[in-house]
Amino acid sequence: MSTESSPDALGLSHRVLRVLIKLNWLLGFLILALLVASLVSSGPVFGALGIAPSENSARLAVGMRLIMVLGIIGVPITNTVLSRLLAIVDTVADGDPFVAENARRLRSIAWAVLGLEVLHLAVVAVAANVSTPKTPIDIRWDFSFTRWLCVLLLFVLARVFEQGARMRDDLEGTV
Repeated sequence: MSTESSPDALGLSHRVLRVLIKLNWLLGFLILALLVASLVSSGPVFGALGIAPSENSARLAVGMRLIMVLGIIGVPITNTVLSRLLAIVDTVADGDPFVAENARRLRSIAWAVLGLEVLHLAVVAVAANVSTPKTPIDIRWDFSFTRWLCVLLLFVLARVFEQGARMRDDLEGTV
C-alpha cells in the first residue's frame, strides 16, 4: 500500500465508521419503535409482519418481542465496536497507533464481537423455540469459523498492541 493512498483510506474509513455509527443508532431506534408499536397495537403490527391470529400467535409475539429486545441490546454493543475502531483509526491518522489505549480498545472490541456472537445464538434459540411449521421464524444459526477466528484475532492483536506500546515506551525511556 502506498503512502499516498493511506491518508485517503484512513479518511474514507473515518467517514464510513461515522455513518455506520449513526445507522446503528437509527436501527436501534427503529427496532425500539417496532417493539413499542407491537405492545401498543399488536394485531396490526404482527399482521404486517405476516403473523395471522392463531393458537400459537401469543407465544410467537412474545418470541418476536424478545428478539427485538435482543436486537436493541446489540445496538450499544455494536456501537462499542464502531466507536473504538473509529478511535483507533484516528490514532493511526495522528501517526501514533501503538499506544496502550489502542490495546484496551482492541480488547474491548474483541469482547463486544464475542458478545454479538452470543447474542446471535440467543436470537436463534428464541426463534427456534417459538417457530412452528405453520408459522416459521426463519432465523438459523450458521457456524462461521471466520467470526470466531476474528474474536481470537482481536484478542491477539490487543496483546500485540500492548507489547508494541510497552516496547516503544521502553525505547523512549532509553533515548
